[in-house]
Amino acid sequence: MTERDKERDERIEMEIIVDAYTQDEQAMGWHIYLEEMMDFPFEARCIKDQEVSPLKEGETVRVVGKQSSEPSLRQQFVTIEWKGREFGVPLSQLEPVAASDATELAVSDWHYWLER
Repeated sequence: MTERDKERDERIEMEIIVDAYTQDEQAMGWHIYLEEMMDFPFEARCIKDQEVSPLKEGETVRVVGKQSSEPSLRQQFVTIEWKGREFGVPLSQLEPVAASDATELAVSDWHYWLER
């Protein structure tokens, strides 16, 4: 379990999921926050293998956008360029390696949320 971060908890409660009463509303809050905060494109490293993605731990990819697929509180997808193709992978699988401060903050907020 991740140690609590009061500043991050407050940002999540007051900016991301504020006025969101259902899980669907919270998921949409996250979708909007991530879409608005992340600056595309950026470079990211795969930090863990996942069944729904062909990426392997340690691979570096170019993230080119935010998927508009149905957001959930467990999974948010981004579009990557990989081996000449574009497709979606879970944001939880990636960590920025060459990205803006806003992008790094948004991704770390999402990882923190998933670990709570």
